[in-house]
Amino acid sequence: MRNSVFLEPEPEVNLYDDTGRSLSQAWDRIRVPIIVPILRFALYVCIAMSVMRFIERVYMAIVIGCVKCLGRKRYTKYNLDAIKEDLEQNRNYPMVLVQIPMFNEKEVYKLSIGAACGLSWPSDRLIVQVLDDSTNEVLRALVELECQRWIEKGVNVKYETRNNRNGYKAGALRDGLKKPYVEDCEFVVIFDADYQPEEDFLWRTVPYLLENPELALVQARWKFVNANECLMTRLQEMPLDYHFSVEQEVGSSTCSFFGFNGTAGVWRIQAVSDAGGWKDRTTVEDMDLAVRASVKGWKFIFVGDLSVKNELPSTFKAYRFQQHRWSCGPANLFRKMFKEILLCERVSIWKKFHVIYAFSFVRKIVAHWVTFFFYCIVIPATILVPEVHLPKPIAVYLPATITLLNAASTPRSLHLLVFWILFENVMSLHRSKAAIIGLLEASRVNEWIVTEKLGNALKQKYSIPKVSKRPRSRIAERIHFLELIMGMYMLHCAFYNMIFANDHFFIYLLLQAGAFFIIGLGYIGTIVPT
Repeated sequence: MRNSVFLEPEPEVNLYDDTGRSLSQAWDRIRVPIIVPILRFALYVCIAMSVMRFIERVYMAIVIGCVKCLGRKRYTKYNLDAIKEDLEQNRNYPMVLVQIPMFNEKEVYKLSIGAACGLSWPSDRLIVQVLDDSTNEVLRALVELECQRWIEKGVNVKYETRNNRNGYKAGALRDGLKKPYVEDCEFVVIFDADYQPEEDFLWRTVPYLLENPELALVQARWKFVNANECLMTRLQEMPLDYHFSVEQEVGSSTCSFFGFNGTAGVWRIQAVSDAGGWKDRTTVEDMDLAVRASVKGWKFIFVGDLSVKNELPSTFKAYRFQQHRWSCGPANLFRKMFKEILLCERVSIWKKFHVIYAFSFVRKIVAHWVTFFFYCIVIPATILVPEVHLPKPIAVYLPATITLLNAASTPRSLHLLVFWILFENVMSLHRSKAAIIGLLEASRVNEWIVTEKLGNALKQKYSIPKVSKRPRSRIAERIHFLELIMGMYMLHCAFYNMIFANDHFFIYLLLQAGAFFIIGLGYIGTIVPT
């Protein structure tokens, strides 16, 4: 019988184990000599930015507390009733121009034109100028028809169009001021297409400019008509309430400067001309004009008890484009005007410091960077790199204080605080990217996309019978890959923390990862049928 030869089977090679082991060894080799120093430096920079933002927030809280307790709001020092009585007795009303720039505003053009034409002011001393850059010819005809309807009612309405969109909103406003009939106007009021002022708006703003010839701008606050539409609009309301209740009030009370909000404000035309007029070099033409007027020595006043109704963007796409413009533009303006502000001799050192450091650098750049890089990148990374120690007071107490100071302006939404934190962290991704684009003047630096307004569309939508199928939208519009990548990063750090750490930091990481995934998959905001 032939002898059988039994060969021992060769041991199986697990490619997955070898790959994992190789990656682990490579990570161990680069972690201490390369990753640790980089991460430690990033941590120190983020701590410095966090402290800067904390000090700025506490300072504003102290100022606004003193202003409210002592009743020292600047606009309360004026005697508007006496000025109004003098105007009525002498019949010496100044000529006022109301500008309404619009671009394909199908849902809201009637609201804004009607509200502007309904302003209480002598009809022979008021001009309503509709600046229509719409590319839809049918819509242009409808807007012109609406203007004609108010002309027949005795309102002096001027319907102006252009053959191009050069300069976008700034270009339209600039061209509007060049019309011959504007020469006699002393003041100009600006309302975006979704803004609806109350009838007495001019009586509550123009008298400030008449009493104080040093004033260039009177700014009203915004009132959001659709704040309760969805969770995203409620979350938007919180930082905007803080902006008007604290930031604008502090700027007005301390150094008579704040950023013009682009609408719901009254300008002295002489000040606009003195500052160089409207410029389209950035996407924040309103802030650009305000800074240039400020360095010329003009003063501003914010009227906190006067509000103008308007609409918040309720689709995530519209909100994302708006936030890109609002974050990229200020950073780009900071780059362009830093030297000019620094060398200006007509304003005090304190005002220069406020404009350059607090207004421009901390609020418009540092605030976005510290939120994203510190809370979404560096802090989670310290879990993967235990050699880098994270000071708990800096990571917990400072942001908690900043958050509570922000949320205090909207007490009705305090129960949404956690959702707001998660949402703001996600949005800081886009804001930080936009601020970097603005500083570097990279591509998209001058991208201008008009914020979509739904106006009466939602009322019509809710009045129709309920549809059984959910409206479909394009996958490319709903999927946001940057958010999904950040969600995977947060999720990885959360699992690592659960397995290897002894704290409960993974709770925050899981919640934040969930927020990135929800927004990355497009499940936020109002879904509008296409």
